[in-house]
Amino acid sequence: MATEAPLTQGALPREGGRLLGRWGSAALEYTPALVLLVALVGLWELLVEVLNTRPYILPAPSAIWNALLDKGHLLPNHIQATATEAVLGLVAAAVGGVLLAVLLSSIPLARRVLYPIIVTSQTVPAIVLAPLLMVWVGIGLESKLIVVALVGFFPIVVSTVDGLASADRDMVALVRSMGASRLEELRHVLIPSAIPGFFAGLKIAAAYAVIGAVIAEWVAAKEGLGIFIIRSQASFRIDQIFVAIAVIALLSIALFVAVHLLARAASPWKYTNDQGENGS
Repeated sequence: MATEAPLTQGALPREGGRLLGRWGSAALEYTPALVLLVALVGLWELLVEVLNTRPYILPAPSAIWNALLDKGHLLPNHIQATATEAVLGLVAAAVGGVLLAVLLSSIPLARRVLYPIIVTSQTVPAIVLAPLLMVWVGIGLESKLIVVALVGFFPIVVSTVDGLASADRDMVALVRSMGASRLEELRHVLIPSAIPGFFAGLKIAAAYAVIGAVIAEWVAAKEGLGIFIIRSQASFRIDQIFVAIAVIALLSIALFVAVHLLARAASPWKYTNDQGENGS
């Protein structure tokens, strides 16, 4: 018992060191992008001042910051509305995408019939579908969720189908030889194999979910960043439009990071292997 305390105490600094190492690596990885962004904002401010650009054409970053301070009290309700639509729509896209991917992988005829239709459906822009959905479903939350789900549906289906198809054929044959049912095969072999692909598609969908919500709000909404942009455009407040653009970007990044963290929690073996390969 006397020897356990030093070992436990020694493990804590090592774990803390690994944690700091991961954060340090992340900081080093994203520092160049942050430096470039700051430089571009500084150049933007300088060019607006030198060229004496009118605020209703291109406001300076400082003017955009002042607009944020001036109208910031209006943003929380708009942000909450857009974020709710984006998250719920992304969840709907994930559930529907996984179910359809399982269907396409399980029934070859369904894949031959439905897959070309799914691909063709992506040629129709969401901005065209949104007004139709408002007429068919109404201007409530449901129509906006459908728009977001349609935007994020395709990458989830494609990535999950590819993940299911990439399962180890030897492992599939093994569980079948042991008398596993189709459901057991799906649960123990196919789904674990498809998890990384599913989250790869979900990350892409997360990057577009907020945009889908904004598109739906452009058509008809009482709250949301889309209607905030429409009102700012009507009053020629280009600085407020840039505020909304910045908030949309931050929301999209936050949603992407949340999905990335979920992916790490759901498939830690993948990221452990990737780190091992990078380290070697």
